[in-house]
Amino acid sequence: MTQGQLLRVELPSDPSMLCVVRAAMERLTEALGFTESEVRSVTRAVDEALTNIMRHSYGGALNRRIELSCLRIHRKRAKSEEGFEIRLVDYGPKIDPAKLRGRKLDEIKPGGLGLHFIRQSMDIVEFRRARGANVLRLVKYLAQEGRDRN
Repeated sequence: MTQGQLLRVELPSDPSMLCVVRAAMERLTEALGFTESEVRSVTRAVDEALTNIMRHSYGGALNRRIELSCLRIHRKRAKSEEGFEIRLVDYGPKIDPAKLRGRKLDEIKPGGLGLHFIRQSMDIVEFRRARGANVLRLVKYLAQEGRDRN
């Protein structure tokens, strides 16, 4: 797998666009050799992150810009690892990363589990503010058995 950009999309903060992104994530992760379970996890993590941007950063406004980039990455360690990086960029208000935590898992009520799903699904979850934008970087590395299938 060579390193490089796979997909770059600019979409409005309209929840009707979530199904389009879910389909793209499913096809990309399948094509890269992720397992069925990993495909679902990555797709759910991106869906949750976009939903959070739409709901919290943009307060439900339907016409704000979200940028999504998907890249192949390669990490050299003791073992070489192939991976998939998703960057989500929004132009909402600055967010304090320390406040980015889901509700307590023992609370029985709807909502508030998106960040738990994202962190559980991805190998790297990084948030930063750059040039007036919120940037969320999500990385998932391809397990050895996934590479062996290709």
